Amino acid sequence: MDKPIYTPLKVNNEIELCEISDLDCKQMIEKRLLRERISYYIRWGKPSLFHRNKNTCIICVNENVKDEAEDVVRAVCDETGCPVKFLMRKSQNQYL
Repeated sequence: MDKPIYTPLKVNNEIELCEISDLDCKQMIEKRLLRERISYYIRWGKPSLFHRNKNTCIICVNENVKDEAEDVVRAVCDETGCPVKFLMRKSQNQYL
């Protein structure tokens, strides 16, 4: 039996776009990303000794839409004054 070609491939092209602590800001950014049809996922931060805010999340997007997603987040921040920390680094998730 033949295996599909894509089975041995490892794909990890997600970017940690930004970190958000304000839940209202997160909702505004999510709505705008959805309106612009930009796929994303949210990873919730784990509290640590120096970073105890349980509501901190990281918005991750595909590397191919990084620039568009960044423009959307910056536009929301400019309009509303939401505090967002841009990370722009490869996601550390290992799926396979």
